[in-house]
Amino acid sequence: MSHTSLTLSTRPGDAASEVSIVTDADELSLATLLPVNTLAQVTTMFRDPYVLEKHERVELIEQLRHAVALEPSIVELRVILGMALCTNFEAQTALEELREATLMAPDNFFARLKLGEMLMRLRICTQAAEQTHIAAQLACHPIQSEMARKQASAIRTMLREGVERGGHSSPGFVVSVIERLQRLLFSPSAASNDQSPATLNPR
Repeated sequence: MSHTSLTLSTRPGDAASEVSIVTDADELSLATLLPVNTLAQVTTMFRDPYVLEKHERVELIEQLRHAVALEPSIVELRVILGMALCTNFEAQTALEELREATLMAPDNFFARLKLGEMLMRLRICTQAAEQTHIAAQLACHPIQSEMARKQASAIRTMLREGVERGGHSSPGFVVSVIERLQRLLFSPSAASNDQSPATLNPR
């Protein structure tokens, strides 16, 4: 099984951060795949997606699509694209990208966990539980196991309380769910309060 993770680290004394894809064999910095301004937007997205203006979100998505086209085998890029689509309120397209990532790499912990997380935030709880269970089985170290455990616990609570998608098709409901999804996917403080992982496979 190939173990792949995505790390977001800040260099001391530098306002910029480095996002790297780490595999068993090597490390690939997104700086080799994305323009400098786009890399900065990715970093901003993880810190606070609300900071990005509409045109910046659109530009980020375009650059990520281009990167995915150039490096289709890097599943993590597709997951980041899915998360960027979420910040632009494109929930269905984001979900499609995350599903495609799991089809491309069924044994990728990151893709499974993030798909499960998004399904959970969209209240598709049964599928969210399935994806999170798979992610838990793929975890290759204790931190990943704990991330999956907390997400699974949150989903079980929602299922017990009868929180499941159905009959909620109004635009207002969809927008409110996506806004909450953005906060919980990208805000570490919100994640700690909601028992939901918001960081990318920390090592």
